[in-house]
Amino acid sequence: MIELDGTSLTLDQLVAIAHHDEKVGLTAAARERVRAARAVVDEFAHHEEPTYGINTGFGNFAEVTIPADQLDTLQVNLLRSHAAGVGEPLPVPVMRATMALRANVLAKGFSGIREQTLDLLIDLLNNGIHPRVPSRGSVGASGDLAPLAHLALVLIGEGEALASWTREGLRGSESGADALRRAGLQPIRLASKEGLALINGTQASTALLGLAVAGAERLARAADIAAAMSIDGLQGSTKPFDHRIHDARAFAGQSVSARNLVELLAGSGINAAHANCGRVQDAYSMRCAAQVHGAAREAFAFGRRIFDVEANAATDNPMVFADTREIVSGGNFHGAPIALACDVLCLGLVQLATISERRSERLVNPALSGLPAFLTRHGGLQSGLMMAQVTAAALASELKTLAHPAGADTIPTSGNKEDHVSMSMSAGLKATRALELARIVVAIELLCACQAIDLLSPLRTSTPLARAHDFIRARVPTIDADRSTSDDLARITEMIASGEVERACAVKVN
Repeated sequence: MIELDGTSLTLDQLVAIAHHDEKVGLTAAARERVRAARAVVDEFAHHEEPTYGINTGFGNFAEVTIPADQLDTLQVNLLRSHAAGVGEPLPVPVMRATMALRANVLAKGFSGIREQTLDLLIDLLNNGIHPRVPSRGSVGASGDLAPLAHLALVLIGEGEALASWTREGLRGSESGADALRRAGLQPIRLASKEGLALINGTQASTALLGLAVAGAERLARAADIAAAMSIDGLQGSTKPFDHRIHDARAFAGQSVSARNLVELLAGSGINAAHANCGRVQDAYSMRCAAQVHGAAREAFAFGRRIFDVEANAATDNPMVFADTREIVSGGNFHGAPIALACDVLCLGLVQLATISERRSERLVNPALSGLPAFLTRHGGLQSGLMMAQVTAAALASELKTLAHPAGADTIPTSGNKEDHVSMSMSAGLKATRALELARIVVAIELLCACQAIDLLSPLRTSTPLARAHDFIRARVPTIDADRSTSDDLARITEMIASGEVERACAVKVN
């Protein structure tokens, strides 16, 4: 059980909630803060003077005062009208992360939500009720209004929930009312400000950022393994990874990658066999692997820093300050930090993928590798890994289009009240897609590098790389005759995503 207090949720915990169905609860201190903020909202709800979000309309209707007997209807109407999303639904891990993040923000006690409403949100998460939330429709302005409105509708027994979902895809949906009934839960009747409290925030965008950061960090470790195996397969030098070179530049990410490469290549019989080959310098895709991978790591570190702050930040509007009994309007819902972090993440992923594709090209090109053309002993009759590299090139090119920053765009919405928007959701979706593509590009490099290691037999690679090679070969046999490599790549991509490749090395890859 992960206890939410609004201040200490970590990325590792979010991954456990999203991918491993970890359950959550609320700390006693969080409950006290929620009750205190709600008391202030109840007090303001009985005032005659207008207070935004409590007895007024929303956005361009902020000047319209709502009668006291229609305040509950106002909140329901808000959810219904704002649930205007389109497109394929967000995957279950993203939904679980979104729900946990929203619950954590509400636990800070600046939202004015009732304790029982927050408890129901947590009950949905713990009972595996995952609202069906279309992925498109948010500009990251007053937060992720459309996605969070679709989520919140299930709390009142409306909207849709995913009836069944596997890692491969959707298996239908059911009404929000049926989903609650199946879990033995009762829908909530919203009180003043609660609809707004449920949808004002960046949690859908932040969920995408957090899960993409976690995946990118894992991919960086796999990319170091792939690079080490390629460098050995290409009979490259380990001298460029001398710690003194990297200490002299002092980028943390670069130094980490260099240490990984040194440890992964230590004791390689292949490397020892060409120690005095006379080659002066390797190509940049080998020699500068630590510098490029390190730059990607710096991008991912920036994304993690932004996530760590935003995951535990109050992103509501208006905000309730229980200690001074004030309700103040502001703009913490603006997704600019998230958009920027996701865009930087994409740039880091492009760096990993493009240098990986260049190493794959060197492996299959006999003029550069010294290995049989396209890594087959039967060239002409067989094409070997010719098209695998073409696929890597296609994906690397697509990744370059994803590197264009979504956050550079803005378009006025809501009657020009929202005259500068962040596009954080677009940036998050783009980062998610970039991660998926970059994983495959690195998987292609691993496929090619394993084949190169096979062709260099009886020379043996290092012990850590041999373990990774053997682990991959247990599921993806050596290519002795042409076959479709699509399934091979799917298996290796899953090994990267699950962390199995790095664990197979049996040395710590940072």
